[in-house]
Amino acid sequence: MELLTTSEMAKKWDISRRRVTTLCAEGRIEGAILKGNTWLIPENTEKPDDPRRVRKIEQKKC
Repeated sequence: MELLTTSEMAKKWDISRRRVTTLCAEGRIEGAILKGNTWLIPENTEKPDDPRRVRKIEQKKC
């Protein structure tokens, strides 16, 4: 299992490095490990859903 940094996952998921770091700190990325000051994430991890976007989409439907 290869581990990727927050910068590498940010490119893969097309979101900011800061957002990936926040998701790790909140425990929303399964398997993320904090080693020193660096989060390491398994490369096959799925991008977590963003509840902020779900609410906006649901509101538009109403």
